[in-house]
Amino acid sequence: MNQITNTILMIRPVSFRMNEQTAVNNYYQKNSNGILPAAITAKAQNEFDAFVDKLKAVGVNVIVVDDTKDTDTPDSVFPNNWISFHESGDVILYPMFAENRRLERREDILDVLEDQGFVINDVMDYTLAEEEGVFLEGTGSIILDRANGKAYCALSPRADEDLFIEFCEDFEFTPIIFNAYQAVNGDRELIYHTNVMMSIGETFAVICSECIDDKTERKSVIESLKQDGKEIIYITESQVNAFAGNMLQVKGANEKTYLVMSESAYNSLNKGQINQIEKHASILYSNLETIETCGGGSARCMMAEVFLPKE
Repeated sequence: MNQITNTILMIRPVSFRMNEQTAVNNYYQKNSNGILPAAITAKAQNEFDAFVDKLKAVGVNVIVVDDTKDTDTPDSVFPNNWISFHESGDVILYPMFAENRRLERREDILDVLEDQGFVINDVMDYTLAEEEGVFLEGTGSIILDRANGKAYCALSPRADEDLFIEFCEDFEFTPIIFNAYQAVNGDRELIYHTNVMMSIGETFAVICSECIDDKTERKSVIESLKQDGKEIIYITESQVNAFAGNMLQVKGANEKTYLVMSESAYNSLNKGQINQIEKHASILYSNLETIETCGGGSARCMMAEVFLPKE
């Protein structure tokens, strides 16, 4: 199994704003007071377009699909939460916490991929779990080490333990389960998505171990990564707040690999961390300030990796 891919699906926003339905447990979101909705969308679109241009410039195959105005989908720019694509030809649909995020699921996106020669063998749909109030938000909740057959998950209102274990059984991943926290007004609150504090590349892992308050859990996560020969790049909780955990390694032209992140993530890193990363991949970053501030997500959330086989 490959850990990284050259092909990324991205959804261009048309009515981007702070989603009031997700703000209840995404503490990274902030209101852009005094800025008109149209201006926020325009800023988000500019950031999106510049980001796509940077990815394409290094040879990443980016499939861009426009969001639709038919639905109220302020978070559509983060497709990795509702869908994932696998080398087996499987497509997985995930149950979403926010009701308006469920509207992001679109069958026509599968048609777009098939039109580009990708093979879809089966669609695994976990979305009925929404009726039970049970959620598992894709590769936001689950960090896949595809090459080593492991799946890491920080439990939260958006990541249900039983459903995660069912996913791991269905797709033959070994589950690694833990709790990750962040400081919110002096309290320790669960981090809403695993992918804001952790990223796994081919030969390295970026992780904020200080988010894992339980020492036994922390030790088992670190040991699991080391077991698979990953160099561990530790980041701090304040760097997580700058979205330094929300990174994704992708493949560009000539098999060259890039660790993709936002400008705020890059600016939060120190020289030692940058040197560690650059032993494994070149760094590619882009300004995503509006998307991060209103959406509470960053570069990794915007990219749904396509591992599907080609015809």
